[in-house]
Amino acid sequence: MDLFEYQGKQFIAAYGVEVADGKLATSLEEARNNGLEIGFPCVVKAQVHAGGRGKAGGIKVAKDEAELKDIAKSILGMDIKGHVVDRLWIERACEIDKEYYVSFTLDRSARMYLLMLSSKGGVEIEEVSKLDPSAIILRHIDPIIGVDESFLKEAVQEAGIEIDAIDDMVKVLTLLYRAFVDGDADLLEINPLILDSSGKIRVLDAKVTLDDNANFRHPEWAPYLSTVEYDSREKRAKELGLNYIGLSGSIGIIANGAGLAMATLDVVNQVGGSAANFLDLGGSASADTMVAALEVINDDENVRAILVNIFGGIVRCDLVALGIREALNKVTLHSPIVIRLDGTNADLAYELLRPLVSENLRLEKTMVSAANKAVEIAQAKDC
Repeated sequence: MDLFEYQGKQFIAAYGVEVADGKLATSLEEARNNGLEIGFPCVVKAQVHAGGRGKAGGIKVAKDEAELKDIAKSILGMDIKGHVVDRLWIERACEIDKEYYVSFTLDRSARMYLLMLSSKGGVEIEEVSKLDPSAIILRHIDPIIGVDESFLKEAVQEAGIEIDAIDDMVKVLTLLYRAFVDGDADLLEINPLILDSSGKIRVLDAKVTLDDNANFRHPEWAPYLSTVEYDSREKRAKELGLNYIGLSGSIGIIANGAGLAMATLDVVNQVGGSAANFLDLGGSASADTMVAALEVINDDENVRAILVNIFGGIVRCDLVALGIREALNKVTLHSPIVIRLDGTNADLAYELLRPLVSENLRLEKTMVSAANKAVEIAQAKDC
């Protein structure tokens, strides 16, 4: 769950991190009133789930009421990387002496947390990594051990943070780490974290992604949940009760079980294709569930082929086959479908589906052959 900047600041503030005074506005009148209350100069910031807001003109400083009204009018309704701005964060401006970058995230390959710290903040960290990779300090953190003052101080010193700011930086990083861990975040990124004219470390921006699976532990997340943005596919899937994540490839994936779905994505990638989604049917592959899955994938204009990969354990393959047959009678597919079934009553399932075999419906016996066929179909359609 990605938070807007203002929500990210509210999130870290709950763990003791000091953030600048600010107020949310969804109209020109609200923006004006908020500016008058906060005082000038103030910063008007577009609230969208996209980077590069400053470059797009979505972040500007207003020196007075008249300038605030003009800026708010120009930003509200602006399109930033496909996101239309419908809310603004009006924040007290501050004088910046130095900008830093810091983030805590998960390194799944290492099975550890990862601290990234740089004395070159305020720009896209990808650019820093290309132009001056040595400017980014990477430190893995054992989740069992965590961090202490000496660990953070060593990282801060190596990053080249000004001597006078080291102690304050360590304090802020300690609080941010606590927010990351106790707050069940997948990502906590501050860019920039600044040294202001008074010599104080302050948060100027906050990008926070929370772990959806931890919702049950955090009733305080309710306001965040109400503003979550889904693309049309994910919204439709959520309404239908499917475990779905939209991706950018051309092979629509349907599988039963998260592990099998992930393995299917991997195999598609290994044979030269790219998945358009992750879709886990869970323990059910009934006609209704299959109809719902096919409807969602059918609405994705990027899909060139559909790959159904089912292992019949608790759910028998012949019942899955009957579900697929019924679903195909209800959904007119825009793309060919490749089906692979394995497990209980798989042979009977293939017999039930064999009469439907055509250019638009293929049966395969293995996951690799099914993935190859789906990729072959998708690539042929792109030619």
